[in-house]
Amino acid sequence: MAEFVNVPVQTIQENQNALFSGETSCCNKGLVLHRTGSGQFTVRGCTQNCRAKYRVIFSGNIAVATGGTAGPISVAIAINGEADLSTNAIVTPAAVGDYFNVAMATDVWIPKGCCVQVSIKNTSTQAIDMQNANITINREG
Repeated sequence: MAEFVNVPVQTIQENQNALFSGETSCCNKGLVLHRTGSGQFTVRGCTQNCRAKYRVIFSGNIAVATGGTAGPISVAIAINGEADLSTNAIVTPAAVGDYFNVAMATDVWIPKGCCVQVSIKNTSTQAIDMQNANITINREG
């Protein structure tokens, strides 16, 4: 299991990734790789089977960023840069700075010997603020 956090408020532009500055637990087997301050996680398909299964779980608080317009905003788990729309979490703040908590999870299957990039992407049409971001990547099988 690997868990990464970013507690301070960060502004994420449209179609950009949330950044993670800290980790609470890292993968000692080298299956999940992350550079501090980056928004991408490399997840490796090291397995004796045809593919490896990982569970990716995200939670955090999001709001319309200063200078934005109150309305729907969203984030999703992205695999190799493409948002997994089944994880798209949409909220509609009534005002700039109104935070909502969002959470999502998905299974990621990685072929033996391959890697994928996992990230949390702003799928909104405007910049958002994110606080208390937390991502956990668990090897399931």
